[in-house]
Amino acid sequence: MEDRFAALDGVVDAVAGYMGGKSENPTYQQVCNDETGHAETVEVTFDPRTIDYHQLLETFFENHDPTTSNRQGPNVGSQYRSTIFCVHTEEAEAAREVIEGMRARGAFGGREIVTEVVHPAPCFWKAEDHHQDYHARHRGSCEI
Repeated sequence: MEDRFAALDGVVDAVAGYMGGKSENPTYQQVCNDETGHAETVEVTFDPRTIDYHQLLETFFENHDPTTSNRQGPNVGSQYRSTIFCVHTEEAEAAREVIEGMRARGAFGGREIVTEVVHPAPCFWKAEDHHQDYHARHRGSCEI
């Protein structure tokens, strides 16, 4: 998702990292071994004069499967759970509203949307340098 957000006009920065677990400053190895309870995530800094939060949500749901619990594409584990961590109350309300709208219109073939909305957002831990700009450095991106 980092590369998808970074490509949007108005996104100032998109940083890979971890949130929602019990450990401070977790490592990728700890997160992958399900030792921390963290989810892999992206911290998005954006200019609301150029892009609004609804556009970020749209990008998230266009490039992410919100119907799979603990899985994204070939990646399996609780670190791949579908979660939106919200800093502001308005973000949480908007995310819940979008999810309810998708449910009401039967998006994703009517499959259950399992995306969690967490507010207030817990501490964000930046991932190691080799996880930053991963897809740009490896010439490709995951397709989900």
